[in-house]
Amino acid sequence: MRKRRLVFSDAAIADILEQADWYTAQSGRRLAGRWQKEVTSVVSLIVSRPAAGAPCTFRSPELQDVRRMRVSGFPKHLLFYRFDDEEVFVLRVVHGARDLERLFS
Repeated sequence: MRKRRLVFSDAAIADILEQADWYTAQSGRRLAGRWQKEVTSVVSLIVSRPAAGAPCTFRSPELQDVRRMRVSGFPKHLLFYRFDDEEVFVLRVVHGARDLERLFS
């Protein structure tokens, strides 16, 4: 099987960097570094095993193929993505307490 290309939305990149900045401001670089390491780990997992994420149950038909994975060590943070035979597309990386479906509209 061919390796899928990894693509990040602009929103996902902003989510990751903003959360790292917040952790740096709140607790220092060590926690921000751990955040970045764990995000990298979950991204590596979904590239190698994209079906591992749980399917989301959003109402919108456009979001029926979106999946999610928790960020290890940050259990309330979720990484949302889609995949096909060619690529894994990371949509968002956000705290699960947000209005999640609205983030995609």
